[in-house]
Amino acid sequence: MTALAAGTKAPDVELKTMDGKKFSLQAELARGPVVLVFFKASCPTCQYAVPMFERLHKAYGQKNVSLVGVSQNDSSETAAFMKQLGITFPVLLDDTHSYPASNAYGLANVPSIFWVAQDGEIEISSVGWVKADFESINRKIAETGKVSPPMIYTPGEEVRDFRAG
Repeated sequence: MTALAAGTKAPDVELKTMDGKKFSLQAELARGPVVLVFFKASCPTCQYAVPMFERLHKAYGQKNVSLVGVSQNDSSETAAFMKQLGITFPVLLDDTHSYPASNAYGLANVPSIFWVAQDGEIEISSVGWVKADFESINRKIAETGKVSPPMIYTPGEEVRDFRAG
C-alpha cells in the first residue's frame, strides 16, 4: 500500500494532541488548509525533514495554514523527539498499536507529508524528504496568506534534493 495520492479526498483523522486535546481534521479544515507531517522518532529521514517543517512553522505560525505533526511513537518518545529537535508545532499521537491515521493515509514509509486543501482534497502527497515538494508547500502557505515566501534555508546551507523515507 502506498500513501494516498494528490487528488484523493483526505480521510478525517481524530487523534489526541500531545497535551491531551482532541484534534479533528474536519474541524481544523474549517480554519483553512492543513499540512500533515507523519513521522517516527527513530527515522533518520524524519530527523532531517521534521526540523525543516519547524522552520515553516516559525516563519508562518498557524495563521492561514495549520501545520500538524502526526507521531507514530508514544507520548514520551514523541516528547523527547520534539525536545531534541526543538519542535514547537502541534503534534498528534497515532495509536502505536493500530495506527489508525497512518493506515487511513496508506503509509508504508515516513516521513509522509500531505497538503490538505480546505475542501478536504489532498493537493500534495510527498513521501520521504523531497525538497521540491517542501518548496511547493512553502509557496502554497505564502499564497494562502498572501505574502512572499520567506527564505527557509540559511545562506550556504546544503539541502538535499531527496532522501528516501
